[in-house]
Amino acid sequence: MIRKVLLGSALLLVLVVALYVRFHHAASPLETGYAGGRTVTVFSTSAQVREPVATVSFGDRLEVLQRFQNQVKVRTSAGVVGWIGERDVLSADLWQTLNDLETKSATMPVVARGHTRVLSNLRIEPGRDSPRVRQLNKDIPVDMMARQPEFVAPAAASSVDEEAADAPASEPAKSDVRKSKSRKSDARKSDDRPGAKKEDWWLVRAHLTDQAVLAGWLLGRFVELDVPSPLPDYATSAGMRIVAWSELNRVPSASGKPMTQYLLLGTHGPEGQPCDFTSLRVYTWGKQKDRYETAFVESNVCGKLPIQRLQSAGPDMDITFSFLDSSNGALERRTYQMHQTIVRRVKGGSALKPRKRTR
Repeated sequence: MIRKVLLGSALLLVLVVALYVRFHHAASPLETGYAGGRTVTVFSTSAQVREPVATVSFGDRLEVLQRFQNQVKVRTSAGVVGWIGERDVLSADLWQTLNDLETKSATMPVVARGHTRVLSNLRIEPGRDSPRVRQLNKDIPVDMMARQPEFVAPAAASSVDEEAADAPASEPAKSDVRKSKSRKSDARKSDDRPGAKKEDWWLVRAHLTDQAVLAGWLLGRFVELDVPSPLPDYATSAGMRIVAWSELNRVPSASGKPMTQYLLLGTHGPEGQPCDFTSLRVYTWGKQKDRYETAFVESNVCGKLPIQRLQSAGPDMDITFSFLDSSNGALERRTYQMHQTIVRRVKGGSALKPRKRTR
């Protein structure tokens, strides 16, 4: 009799456990999210005393089961249930926006290259209030495609390290693109307040590994440009802050080594200006003196990136480059032609006389 009771109790216990497991794992998720950190630890509970139960990588799909304060209960693709920080979950909408941004950036020309100076926040849109996509370590290579000046409040502008570091107080409570756009709209309304200023944001493609590339917006001052030598020296002597550069062509030197000839774009003054660049310089290789020479200088422009470059199929392989300019109040395209080491601006179908070289 006792044996039958024990056997019945054991069967009942097995049945209860099976039902619990079945319905516990079949709980409908509130939404779908994605891991937002390079590696995110899943903990057993939301309490301070807890144990790690799993680890997920950036982009791993998560089912959101419950939210409690700044913690989120999730279920991983392996079926592990646990808790992670709310800031480590990217919403499905944000993830789709990120994928669209990656697709768009892959078709855009690269105007400059560099690497992160410090630990930096990569964001879904330009601006400090935009949701953070991921934090980039120092010395991450980045390709730069487009610049966007954005308003920054005086209090935030005086705290640059807060944007570079992992600052919970500056992060959105939830990764929601619509909330971000609302905050950005409010910031633009305050653009005319005393003390208001703007800072440069760049759309970049960050090379996390040889295969992994992630697109997003990065604060420009946190990027160290990898400008080829000796362009930085020439820019410094001209009082120019380099914005972008382009390789025009390559010519042989006296030693036979091919030397690159450059178009250098820059500006003067602080960041956040309406123009992407305000001056351009062409540096050509002088075979006779075996050094770079300033072949052309144009100032007082209000150029917009990117530069369009074309190379003719003629025997001299002339180079033509152009960009959109608004220095005269209206947006128009400026076109220049380079024949050997002579650069002229093309207007009305004919080339203007070149300006005197500045050595």
